[in-house]
Order: sequence, then structure tokens, then C-alpha cells
Amino acid sequence: MGGDHAPRNIVEGAVLALEAYPHLSKLYLVGDQAAVEGELKRLGCTDARVEIVHATQVVNMGDEAISSVRKKKDSSVSRAVDLVKKGDADAIVRAGHTGAAVAASTIKLRLLPGIDRAGIASTIPTESNLFVLIDAGANPDAKPIHLLQYGIMGSVYSRHVLGYKNPTIGLLSIGTEDNKGSESTKEVFKMLKASGLNFRGNVEGHDLFEHPVEVVLCEGFLGNVVLKSVEALAHAIFSWLKNELKKNPLRMAGAALARGAFKSIRKKTNVDEYGGSVLLGVDGICIIAHGSSSALAIKNAIRVALESIDQQINPHIVEEIKSYYAKHPDPQPGDASQAA
Repeated sequence: MGGDHAPRNIVEGAVLALEAYPHLSKLYLVGDQAAVEGELKRLGCTDARVEIVHATQVVNMGDEAISSVRKKKDSSVSRAVDLVKKGDADAIVRAGHTGAAVAASTIKLRLLPGIDRAGIASTIPTESNLFVLIDAGANPDAKPIHLLQYGIMGSVYSRHVLGYKNPTIGLLSIGTEDNKGSESTKEVFKMLKASGLNFRGNVEGHDLFEHPVEVVLCEGFLGNVVLKSVEALAHAIFSWLKNELKKNPLRMAGAALARGAFKSIRKKTNVDEYGGSVLLGVDGICIIAHGSSSALAIKNAIRVALESIDQQINPHIVEEIKSYYAKHPDPQPGDASQAA
């Protein structure tokens, strides 16, 4: 029931996923039963793999994240996470209130061994590759140890889902030199340099697309600003281009000849093609989609969930984190190994 166009787009995207992914054996639609049934009827969907789980409450965008989990126990997001916790489902796909999805998944599913904070990993295209931006909004006040763990988790995701054999990692900062950035950034730099990860060093904003790496690390406040700015700019550029091309017939004729190129770039920069972002670090799979997600975006968010399940992302993260702490036994302040 989360999102600007729920349950219409959510149900329609789920139906598209059922058609596209035959190995999807079961799909729970969690929310108001009458509303969900109405959407399934509208779409003519009678797929036996669908089961509706009734939920009487909805987390609104104005609700505080943690209190919404405690006070709205029968919300669609809480009930969906409960299905994963009980083992009835392998993943949750959620549009709408990001904070509620993060809070419900963290509180109910708990964190993976050795992880201090979950981070949202968003996939962003460049001309030559795809890179993972982590954290894109889960943890606005990250400590250095959190960013180190994001580096490990982002590297695992890039390697096993995106297919990069030895993904390069960059730390988002205000200069490429080692001594640039905040005190926290400088500390993270030292930890990453000694980590054994394929750390390229600091990257600036323009490096994201001019000299791209496969994993970009930052705390959640900055990451969310970067993500939304990039998405808005991509949308704005196509609007500007459309307006300019319409100004005279000659430009329109040229645009017709280049239509294939425009469509290709449009598809590559379309947020809906990437579906959703993975909340890495929780003991379960949680995919967070945009509140304004279309049916196509929901279908692709379900694809991202399936990829994370198929590639066994969480076992790989646990293995890599364990390997890191075996090589670096001295605990850092706030270190998960120290808490253990």
C-alpha cells in the first residue's frame, strides 16, 4: 500500500513480474484485500502464485519511521517484513516511506553478523558502466566503520549481481588528494586503504561520470542528495532537449533521424529500468522502490529482489565481513566485532 500510486501500480507491476519471471514461485500482495482484489480483477490476473495478505494500516509519508513500526503493527510494510522474518517469503519489495522500510527491516530482521548499520545501495548508469552508490539514504550519520562495511557490501553486490570481477571503490569527497575531506572522511580513507579492497581513493562529484568506479561510498545524507539530483538532472535534460528540438522543422527532422539514439539513452537513464535499491546489511532481502514508481519500476524492483536471492548476496556479505575481521582483529570505535 506504499507509494504515490498504490495499490494500482504495485499490483500491475507484480502482474508484469509474474509474466516475466516464471521461476518466481510465490508472490504475496500485502495490503487492503478489497483494493488489491479489485486491481487483480481489473488486470484479469488469476495467477495461482498470488496470495493476498490483508493489512488494515498504511504508513503515511508524514509518519515517523520507528514509531510507525511500533504503532502500526498491521501496516502493509510491517506485515510484509513479518513474512520474510517467518521464512514464508525470501524478500520484501516496498515503495513509499523509505524510513519505514529501513526501520521495519532492521528491527524485525536484525542485521547480518559483523554489520553495524544497513545501507541503501542504488545502481546508477554511466556511459561505460553501472556503479553502486552506498549509502543512498538509510544512515545519515554514518561513522567511519559503517562506510568501511558499506565498501565491503557494495563490492560484494557489484561483483555478484552486476558482474564486475574486481570492482573499484571510490570515497566521495571534495578532492582526490588523501588529505581532502572531513576528519571522518580522512579516517575512512585510511581504513579503506588498509582494507585489501580495490580502493582507488577519493572521487569528486564529476568523477562519478567522467572517471567512474564501480562502488561509490558516502554517508546517507549526502548519498540521498546525490541520487535525487542525478535522477532530476536526467529528467530535466530530456525536457530541455525536447523543447529545443521543437523550435523549428529542421531540428525536428534531425531528431527523427536520431530517434534510436535518443530512445537508447532515455532507456539507460530511466529510473524505472533499475526498479529499486537494495537495503544491504539486514538479515533478509529488502528492495526499496521510489514512492512514484510505475508498474515497470515495480516489475524491475522484483527482478532486483530475485537477483539478490539467486546470487546469495547475504551469505557472500557475511563471508567477506568475517574475512575482513579475521585479517583486522583490532576493533575500531563502534566496530561490530567489538560489540560481538
